This record gives sequence, C-alpha cells and structure tokens, in this order.
Amino acid sequence: MMSKQEQLRQVLDHLKRTFIGKDEIVDLLAICLIARENMFLLGPPGTAKSAIVREFAKAIEGGKNFEYLLTRFTEPNEIFGPFDIRKLRDGELVTNTEGMLPEASMVFLDEIFNANSAILNSLLMALNERVFRRGRETRKLPALTFIGASNVLPEEEVLQALLDRFLVRVPCHYVDPDRLGEVLSAGWQLEQRATTEIPSITTAVIQHMQQECRNVDLSAIRQPYIDLVHHLRSTGIKVSDRRAVKLQNLIAASAYLMGRAEAILPDLWVLKYIWDSEDQIEILAGMVNQVLEKEDSPLAHPQALKNHVPDAEGLLQEVKKLTNIWSGGPSLQEQNALKDKLRYVQSRSEWVPNGEQKTDLQTEIDTLWNRMLQQT
Repeated sequence: MMSKQEQLRQVLDHLKRTFIGKDEIVDLLAICLIARENMFLLGPPGTAKSAIVREFAKAIEGGKNFEYLLTRFTEPNEIFGPFDIRKLRDGELVTNTEGMLPEASMVFLDEIFNANSAILNSLLMALNERVFRRGRETRKLPALTFIGASNVLPEEEVLQALLDRFLVRVPCHYVDPDRLGEVLSAGWQLEQRATTEIPSITTAVIQHMQQECRNVDLSAIRQPYIDLVHHLRSTGIKVSDRRAVKLQNLIAASAYLMGRAEAILPDLWVLKYIWDSEDQIEILAGMVNQVLEKEDSPLAHPQALKNHVPDAEGLLQEVKKLTNIWSGGPSLQEQNALKDKLRYVQSRSEWVPNGEQKTDLQTEIDTLWNRMLQQT
C-alpha cells in the first residue's frame, strides 16, 4: 500500500510531465498544500499559472476548485456568492455559497491586486484566518490552500497587506527556448486528453497530512534558522515574528514530504521564496544557498539540491543599486547592511555560467568593494 507521500508524489510527477520546466512551482504548491499556507505567482500571462492549479485541483478527490479573474469592479457576490433570495424574504441575510469560494478546497485568484475595497477585508480574513464573515454570518472555510497570481507587484500600501498573506512567492517565467519542443508535445497531449485517468489523492488524505506535518521535529535546525532570520533582517528583508513562526510550517512540510520526522538543514531551501520585491530574489537565494552548502544530504528535498542559475542582469542591476545607495552617504548601520547585501550578490555571481557576464559583474563588485574600503 502506498504511503500518503507516495500518493502525492504521483500527482506531482504527473504535473511535472504535463507542465515542462515548472518543477519548482509544482514542488512549492505541494509544500504550501501540506503546510496549509498560501502561494503567490508572479509572471506574465501565458506562463501556465492557472493551468497548473486547475490540473492540480482535478487530482484532488472530494474537493472543489474555485478560480476567478479579479478586476477593479469585482463585487463580493462574484467571489463569495449572492444572498439567498428565499431566506432574504424571511428577513435572513444568508449567503448562497454554492460553487463559490467558501466551498472550495483549492482557490486560485488571478490578478489578485485588482481587489477593491469592497472585497479586500473579506479576502484578507479568508486568506489569514480561513474564515468568511458577512454581517452576522461566520463560516469556517475548507480551503486547503489559496493561490494568487499577478504580472506585477502591488505599489499601494493597502495591497501590500494582501501580498503579506501569501507566505510563498514564486516567479513564473516562460520556459527556456531549448525546451519548447517538449512544451509543445506535452501541451498537445494535454489538449487531447479528455478522458485519460490521472493520479489522484483525496482531501481527507491531504488534511491528515497537514495534521501529521505539525508533528515534525524542528529542534535540529532551530538555531541555524534563527541565525538566518537575523541575517535576512540585517539586509533589509522583512521577516516579522509572525512570518518567522509561520515559515516553520514550510520547513516542516519539506521534511514531511521526504518521509522524515525531523527537519534537517537543507529544508531551509523554502526560505528562498519569501521575497517582497524582485530585486530581493537573487540576494535571498545567495543567502540561503550559503547555508545549504554547509550540509549535503541524500535525504534532502530535490529542490534543496538545485542551485538555480542566477540572473546575471538582475545581479548587475542590484550592484548598481547598491552603488547608488552608497554614494548617498548611508549611516553606519546602513553601511553594514549594504556590505552584507554585496557579499551575498558576490556569492551568487560565482554561479553565473557566461564568462563575459561573470567578468563584467565581478568588475562592478570589486569597484564597489574598493569604494567601501576607502570610505571606512
């Protein structure tokens, strides 16, 4: 008899075969599902964001999927359901939630930052507390996880609170051109597959996995985790106490999905995906990878073993940004933070495969280091 992890792994393998080049997103969806945390996808249209969630939802027996594209004019009725007209005649304000978000086990909200003030508070409560409240009506939500998506990050402060409800943030790009042939083949098969059976797992099994995940022993990684959080904060990456507590759920999920009852250092790989802005992605990856390099274990999650090729242009822009900030005469505390950031950018630059790009990047880094040393 297959273990619960093996059942889920079959579903994940199906998704990876179907959506070429999206292994990272699929694995993080599984992490969020078992940790019962929310996930945000950042990427342009046409990168299979909704298709992956839709196919995942099909594999979950006994659950319902709710998917909606938000606009500035989206009303609460479109998300949570209209008032029940029959009961309204009797003076009762009861929402008819059939087929709507309050009954769904998988929720995908596209263009999430189009959320207007009419639905914002209800969404925040649903995402954070798994509760739907409308007037006197209060319902617990069965949602296993929420997935939000957008092609831009929010600028308005009120929408930052919405982003904060998504613990995991993942960039979703077009697939590497070298793999386009595989994408076309897999996409064609998906279009033709109308009745083919796909691997499945029940909501009851997933809920049981969510409960078991809470029993993972985190004591072995507690101090390295605390040290890493301190480093993140010192470089300007916001990790509130609340987020630090919730991130433990992701670490535990990584261990649990590998069939372990205790977390190990490589399980900290999940912390690469807690950035608030795109310019933090490479710095965060560098900081976490430095920790992961301290321990190589065959028991680690496959994603912990992947040191993703950094974006050379993104790193170069980050060095230029740090140079501009340094030119502005930062305080002593800010100087230390800038040096930490540059150190992690430098560690990421070692993984740039293009020799010319790597040389140009290292020249910029060395120039900034020289300026820093001369002025301190």
